[in-house]
Amino acid sequence: MTTTADYERLLREAALRVTRPRVAVLSAVHENAHADTDSIIGRVRQDLPKVSHQAVYDVLRALTIAGLVRRIQPMGSVARYEARVGDNHHHVVCRSCGQIHDVDCSVGEAPCLTASDTHGFVIDEAEVIYWGFCASCAPESAEEPH
Repeated sequence: MTTTADYERLLREAALRVTRPRVAVLSAVHENAHADTDSIIGRVRQDLPKVSHQAVYDVLRALTIAGLVRRIQPMGSVARYEARVGDNHHHVVCRSCGQIHDVDCSVGEAPCLTASDTHGFVIDEAEVIYWGFCASCAPESAEEPH
């Protein structure tokens, strides 16, 4: 379990000033993987009832830029935030309920993770999103391929 002191240390190591909203937002993201902004605001307001939406948005932006949280936005979904950073992992998303889970880095031939043409970009990340139906939403006749 991560403590307030741990969050304060992470902020200092990222050269960010330690504030109550930053600690509260960082804690909320760590406690709720793939949380959307409204969920994070709700969690933060349990500790800081008067914190504004804009303050939480600003903190999320600062934490993302500092590399303390990762922002993902699967197609058709609101932005979500997670504390698992720096390992280029991927995600699986349910087409029905929107449930999201982490998937460790892809292996094998497909999908291709090396760009055939970089167009002059210096590529530092490849993102893969697997789409399907979670166990609760999958049609009974569907069977996961092996």
